[in-house]
Amino acid sequence: MKPRVSIIIVNWNGLEHLAVCLDSLSAQTFRDFEVIIVDNGSSDGSVGFLREHYPWVKLVELKENTGFATGNNVGLTHASGEYIVALNNDTRADENWLATIVAVADSDPRVGMVGSRICSFDEPDRIDSLGHGVCRDGMSRGRFRLKRYSAMNMAEVEEILFPSACVALYRRTMLDETGFFDDDFFAYAEDTDLGLRCRLAGWQALLATQAVVYHKYSRTGGVFSPFKLYLVERNHYWVALKCFPLSMLLLVPFFTLVRYLEQARAVIFASGSGGEFLASGSRNALLKAIAKGTWDALCGAPAMLKKRALVMGKRKVSGREMARLLRRYRMSFKELLDR
Repeated sequence: MKPRVSIIIVNWNGLEHLAVCLDSLSAQTFRDFEVIIVDNGSSDGSVGFLREHYPWVKLVELKENTGFATGNNVGLTHASGEYIVALNNDTRADENWLATIVAVADSDPRVGMVGSRICSFDEPDRIDSLGHGVCRDGMSRGRFRLKRYSAMNMAEVEEILFPSACVALYRRTMLDETGFFDDDFFAYAEDTDLGLRCRLAGWQALLATQAVVYHKYSRTGGVFSPFKLYLVERNHYWVALKCFPLSMLLLVPFFTLVRYLEQARAVIFASGSGGEFLASGSRNALLKAIAKGTWDALCGAPAMLKKRALVMGKRKVSGREMARLLRRYRMSFKELLDR
């Protein structure tokens, strides 16, 4: 009998995280699920550890690091659930987490995505993400990051733009229509691309605030590594090229320049991500990563415009409606750069 939920975990040298993550899944009150771990060519003993201690996990071994996007896409081919859950390996789920997000998904067939209350692993009341917001240039980030959940007044279920793929439930019938992650993204902003494609296709997204997962922020990709910065810089252009309404797309170069000015201000005053940049010890490498990300985004633009035609061919939401939705969940550059 097929499980209702397939949980896909992409792992790359995440041995130190696996036991905590998988033990929290073993303790779930909702039991009708399978766990698929796609190992991206780990060299830290992850595969042997999983075989010895977690034989109930469906293990898919890849020879090299294919990235978060492709790893999940490979996992999907091994999944049989009605709901597909993407889950980071550096997380711990509350025992009622899965039961809660499934109940929210079951409440309305128009809901294609359900997010969770993602909080800091080390500070359980500190928010990591409550759904995502998107800036005018296509950059995105978890909303309400670093705020205290206890100081907020949120309903048990809230509408969001789309969930963070750190922890996200996706309806299988929606993915059959829209596709899953874009392999070209490798990692970062692949959930923004997917979320916006799904909203364009007319699917709804909700946040289950009582479904709690604790996350070790950027333990795998690094908080401020050149490779992460390169991917984020490249991919935000591709998100805009594929999904933004034309009126907003034409303004992306201008607002990217505005973001650069905001980033420069943050560096001058050593605030937020600017302070991290100054403390990184690899400033030249970071600047080169930004330049390379921009160049590669331009080189990939023709392919992304072809993908845009496919996305727009499936849309059920007008450009005006999409622009209104993006304004509703707009994130300022100040919010983006604060840490």
